[in-house]
Amino acid sequence: MSKVVIFGNSGSGKSTLATELALKNQLAHLDLDTIAWKASKTPERQTILESSKSINDFLIVHNNWVIEGCYADLLEIVTSKADKVVFLNLPVSACVANARNRPWEPHKYKSKEAQDENLDMLIDWISQYTSRNDTFSKVAHQKLFEEFPGKKTMYVSNESRT
Repeated sequence: MSKVVIFGNSGSGKSTLATELALKNQLAHLDLDTIAWKASKTPERQTILESSKSINDFLIVHNNWVIEGCYADLLEIVTSKADKVVFLNLPVSACVANARNRPWEPHKYKSKEAQDENLDMLIDWISQYTSRNDTFSKVAHQKLFEEFPGKKTMYVSNESRT
């Protein structure tokens, strides 16, 4: 296993699984959250071109990697280079529970308090996963999974992957 793409709803366990795989298999780890957004107070996406450049820079430096995120538009850039994809297709209720219990993510937030300030908004967003039709939606993730021609795995609970 050298090139793995992990995707699913926010709170599905993408970062946790990617971190585990990266440590176990000495893979470089790219969390797409770190390149998908502009550094601004109001959340604003980078252009696909800007994020694509960051992804390509990462791929040039690393031969063995795990890339994770919920951005189907960015994931499409790397799935053609992946050996395997993993779709964390957990129920929304499990994703909400995981979000409520999420440890502080210092690479995204200045403090645990700053992270928790966004929790209500995040839970609302997670809850819309099955009704949205955007790049972050279950529909987009299902399409990525179905169209991937290589090795693929779908997990429907965190327990099923242990």
